[in-house]
Amino acid sequence: MNVNEMMWQYFAEINKIPRPSGKEEKIRQYLIDFAKQNDLFYEIDEVGNLLIRKSATEGRETEDAVVLQSHLDMVCEKEPDVEIDFEKDAIQTEIVGDWMKAKGTTLGADDGIGLAMSMAILASKDVSHPALECLFTVDEEVGLLGASALKSNWLEGKVLLNLDTEEEGDFCVGCAGGLDTLFRVQYQREQLPDNYFCFEVSVGGLLGGHSGEDIHKGRGNAIKILAQYLQRVKEETALRVFDIQGGNLRNAIPRDAKALVAVPSSYKETARVQLNVFIADMETQFREIEPSLKIDLSSKSKIEMCISPEVSDKLIDTLVDCPHGVLEMNQENPTLVQTSTNLAAITTNETIILIETSQRSSLEDRKFWACEQVIENFKLLNPKVEKGKDYLGWEPNFSSNILTKCKTKYLQMFGKEANVTVVHAGLECGIILKKYPKMDIISFGPTIQSPHSPIERLHIPSANRMMDFLVQVLN
Repeated sequence: MNVNEMMWQYFAEINKIPRPSGKEEKIRQYLIDFAKQNDLFYEIDEVGNLLIRKSATEGRETEDAVVLQSHLDMVCEKEPDVEIDFEKDAIQTEIVGDWMKAKGTTLGADDGIGLAMSMAILASKDVSHPALECLFTVDEEVGLLGASALKSNWLEGKVLLNLDTEEEGDFCVGCAGGLDTLFRVQYQREQLPDNYFCFEVSVGGLLGGHSGEDIHKGRGNAIKILAQYLQRVKEETALRVFDIQGGNLRNAIPRDAKALVAVPSSYKETARVQLNVFIADMETQFREIEPSLKIDLSSKSKIEMCISPEVSDKLIDTLVDCPHGVLEMNQENPTLVQTSTNLAAITTNETIILIETSQRSSLEDRKFWACEQVIENFKLLNPKVEKGKDYLGWEPNFSSNILTKCKTKYLQMFGKEANVTVVHAGLECGIILKKYPKMDIISFGPTIQSPHSPIERLHIPSANRMMDFLVQVLN
């Protein structure tokens, strides 16, 4: 079996193993068993990061070690009608043309294919390489937590190849930093007046996507679209809100949202007509970007207790006004996003409304500036504000030795220049570089479209080519 065949075999096995963030025990044990089967040294740190070492091939023992790095966890998103327990069930995959995708869920090629590439190198007897350290980190998708807890004396390698870039031919040498900002709004419920019509409004069919890499594409935010409709209604009649739910993950643009609300019975038909007008407006706005946008209204039985109008009216207005999307472009390179924010999720229970957002910037001070813009927006609700652990960006080094080597090898192999990029997403490289400031780092990988969404797909030919490329770089 050649190294490419091994990569696909391991990727298939990885897809059978649940690995949501914070629940990486099973995939880590799978890799530990793999290390034992191949007589490889392994070690686990205090937070669950795994390091597997392989000795240099004959004649290369005196060379500096190389680190191959990828993360164990995946984003777990699904279509509303798909039944899956991401903590127990396997990812069901299918091949459509040159692409591999999952059936109604995220595929987890981010970063499962990076794991598989590392495993293929570790298992191969034919690849020439210096000493290898394969670092598998935990909780990357929820704030790069595993990398943040990495010990500064654990790795010996002088070069790190991060296998978490999602466009073949892109060599990433820099990324944005970020943080999460949460808002908890405490409230009391009150009795719904008599003669009210209860209904549910749902927004779905949106593309969603990665809140960093896709934030500039103008995709719809289900929470904001829902709030815009509710705002139209409340401006004409006495709207009552029971429940609002939307989004799922802080690093994903929300694809779905729904609200259980009520209006005076005399306004029932007007609410339906108003929805039809709103749908037409949204279809015009998102015709090219969101062709599958769907907005529905369905009648519901009466629910007795609702959020007070004083709170719900302010909530709707702040959701409509909440900053979302690109805030600033890079002045030196106007094609690069510099600062952005994502209105990611909202959940409602009997006493608390939780609103989750995330901010990113390639400049540290602008990351916190974006955070303050969002905090200012929600002040009307007098929320309890919680700031998550922020993570560093990765300042690019365009004179990097490993970048030069990779560019030369890519041109030799494929007859075209690689693209040197800086991404508006979180990569672990900047955090690792702070702990190992003399390390030379680059990130690359195969083409993965729409990560963090159920339409995620992996380009099979590009995965084969980037596996070949990794072998040649190590050689």
